[in-house]
Amino acid sequence: MCIDVRKTCECGSRNVQFHLRDNIMSPETISRVFCPSCPGDLAFNDESMLQDNGWVIEYDMILARFLAAGRLGVSPMEVTPAMLFDQGYACWLEMYPGEKEAITDEKEQLLRLRKEDQTQYLKAITAWNIERVNKLKAAGWRKALRA
Repeated sequence: MCIDVRKTCECGSRNVQFHLRDNIMSPETISRVFCPSCPGDLAFNDESMLQDNGWVIEYDMILARFLAAGRLGVSPMEVTPAMLFDQGYACWLEMYPGEKEAITDEKEQLLRLRKEDQTQYLKAITAWNIERVNKLKAAGWRKALRA
């Protein structure tokens, strides 16, 4: 069973969904989220925070280390914000926050093509996805860089 984890950024303007791989971490592992519009008076702490293209995720590292030690059998010293995010234990549900809404129109156009020409649709969807991931990599989105 997948837990639906949604957080609102500190300024309240954006809602984000998170993925918790194998439900190893609990939703409380993600303490706070800061979108690019959140006030900039936050002191970044690389011991508990991860920056991704203007967004900042703050983790409860005491809880994360406790859960990782008990459920994964890893040393608490191995548990970092980067490990939590990059290995999918507490990361964006999508490649970046808001991706689902951002690509709706493009996907609808491709789905229309599917009804017209299945072969052309398969070529187009493959090319579109490769191009999209390359754009996300160029923009510096952390999940895309590891795709």
